[in-house]
Amino acid sequence: MVESRRLARWHSARQSSGVHVFCGRLPGQSVWQKVTVPESNESIRITGVCGSLSADGVTKKALTIALQGAAEYGADTSLLELHDFNLVFAGSVPQDEYPPDVLRLRQAIRESRGIILATPEYHGSLTGALKNMLDLMSIEDFETKIVGLVGIAGGHVGAINSLNTMKTICRNLHCWVLPQEVSIANSGNAFDENGAMKDPALEERLLNLGRQLVKFASMQQKVQQSEFAQLWKSLPTW
Repeated sequence: MVESRRLARWHSARQSSGVHVFCGRLPGQSVWQKVTVPESNESIRITGVCGSLSADGVTKKALTIALQGAAEYGADTSLLELHDFNLVFAGSVPQDEYPPDVLRLRQAIRESRGIILATPEYHGSLTGALKNMLDLMSIEDFETKIVGLVGIAGGHVGAINSLNTMKTICRNLHCWVLPQEVSIANSGNAFDENGAMKDPALEERLLNLGRQLVKFASMQQKVQQSEFAQLWKSLPTW
C-alpha cells in the first residue's frame, strides 16, 4: 500500500541503457526532481574512443591494453574506431540532418558509465578526428561520465599538450577526469614486432588506468543508487 502511494507521486521509465529514470515532486516543493538509477545488477560499461584513424597504430594498441585493465575488474568494454563511423564536420549541417552514425556514436557514449579517450599528438594537440567527434557530442552525452586519458607522442617529451587539451574539453563537457593519465613518448619504440609493449611499467600504467576507471565508475553508480534510496524513503506515506 505504501509503495503504491509513493508510485502515485513518482513516475518511472526504463531506458534502453538499463537504467530507471524517476521523476517526481516532493510535497511542498514546486520543482520536479529527476533521479537516474542504474539497475543493481548492471555491469559497468566502459567505452574506449580511438582518436587515430590508423587501423593498427600505437594508439589503438595502447587503448586496447587500458580496456583490458577495465575488463579485469568486470567491466563490459568496447572500442570505438572513428574510421568506422560516417561523421560530418561539426556545424556543417543542422543537427536534425546528422547521419545515423552520429546518433549511433552519441548513443554509445550515453550508454557508457566510463570513457577512455586516446589520441596521438599531432602538432601539439589531439587529432582533428577526435576533436570533431567531441564537437559533435552534447553536454548531455558526456555529463557526469568518468573519463580516462591516453596520449601518444613520437618525441621524447610525451603527449602533455594533448592530455591538457583533452582535460579542458572534458571539463566543458561536465565530465569527471581521472587524476591518472598515461603519456607514451617515443611511440615508435613502444611495441615490439609481435605487438607487445616493451616497457612493463608503462603497460601496468595503462592497465591501471582501466582498473581505476571501473573503480570510480562503480563508486559513482553506488552513490546514485544510495541517493535514490534516501530520496525514496523521504517520501510521505499518506
